[in-house]
Amino acid sequence: MPRRLILLSTLAAGTLLAGCGGLITPYRIDIVQGNAVTREQAALVRPGLTRLQVRDILGTPLVADPFHADRWDYIFTLRRPGTELQRRSVVVHFDGNVVKSVEATELPTEREFVAAISRVKEAKPTKLELTDEERKALPPPARREAPPAEPMGPVRDYPPLEKS
Repeated sequence: MPRRLILLSTLAAGTLLAGCGGLITPYRIDIVQGNAVTREQAALVRPGLTRLQVRDILGTPLVADPFHADRWDYIFTLRRPGTELQRRSVVVHFDGNVVKSVEATELPTEREFVAAISRVKEAKPTKLELTDEERKALPPPARREAPPAEPMGPVRDYPPLEKS
C-alpha cells in the first residue's frame, strides 16, 4: 500500500509540474563572441596603417585566414534570450603589410554599445549644482554668534616655577 501511495503522489506532482508549462524555465546565458568594435575605433583605421597598428586599435582579428592573408575579419555577435541577435562585422583589406580598405556594417558608438549590452537601465544624472535662480530662492543663512575671542598670550594652568 505505501508503494502505491508514493507512486500516485509522484505521478500527481509530475502532472502538476507538466501543466505549469512556462512557469519553470531554464536559465539561459548571454553568448558573446568576437571583437566588439565601435564606430570610434573603426574611424581610427584608415589606409596606410600597418597590420601592427590595426591590431593595436581593433585587437586580434577573429578570422585571419591563411588562404586570404590580405584580409582580417572582426566579427561580433551577442545572443541574449528574449532579444534580437546582434551581429556586426568589420573587414580590413591589406596590400602587403599596409591597410588598403575597410568595410564595416553599421557600428554603434561606445555609448550605444554599452547601452545595448547593459542590463542595468541608465539612471538620470544627479544634479550637482544649483542654477542662479535656485540660489536666489534660497533663504538667507541664519546669523550665528561669533565664538568668544581666544585669550592673547600664553595661558598657564600651573604655578610659575620662579617668583617674579
